[in-house]
Amino acid sequence: KVDTTLNVGGTYFTTRLSTLRRYEDTMLAAMFSGRHYIPRDAEGRFFIDRDGAYFGDILNFLREGELPHRDRVRAVHREAQYYSIGPLLDNLEDIQPLTGEKRIVEIAKLRAMQRKARFAKLKICVYKEEMPITPYERPLFNSLRFERTESEAKLFEHHCDVDVSFGPWEAVADVYDLLHCIVGDLAELGISAEQQCIGVCDKHLINHYYCKRPIYEFKITW
Repeated sequence: KVDTTLNVGGTYFTTRLSTLRRYEDTMLAAMFSGRHYIPRDAEGRFFIDRDGAYFGDILNFLREGELPHRDRVRAVHREAQYYSIGPLLDNLEDIQPLTGEKRIVEIAKLRAMQRKARFAKLKICVYKEEMPITPYERPLFNSLRFERTESEAKLFEHHCDVDVSFGPWEAVADVYDLLHCIVGDLAELGISAEQQCIGVCDKHLINHYYCKRPIYEFKITW
């Protein structure tokens, strides 16, 4: 129950040893088991030479099982890999965008096997906000969010006719940044991905509202 102060890449944290040791088979549990030397900074804080921007997310999971907002999932996943926190990795892989990337690989492999090919094509929807519009409203509402009650929002719920969807994506970065991240993550798995926008979803929702989410074709190659 002793408080422990940490300096993670210049960002300071205070927590309990029991929190750091929550899961036995992790790097943090091993580091703070008392069996290993851990360097300290000039103020006596334990020093970890790692970017501290996402360490708070790691601690929140260790404390209460809290998961990060999906804007932060990919970065926290990388930190969880570094610290070898298996339970956190398992949870994050069931959240977008990671679960979508897993789904892309699963569908592409199955489709390629069925066609006895080394590549497969998938339709993927990547969109920032749940904001159905008509072509005439686009100039007015392209950057604004509609305020709706829960019952009103349900009128706009639907699934585009695609293999995998990513969204609504509320990150500051735009859709093209997310597309770049998806392609980059697949490349790390040894999978080549090319993507191009092939249109928008024209599904009619209610009154004069149409979906208009962008649809991308991904060519996945091994």
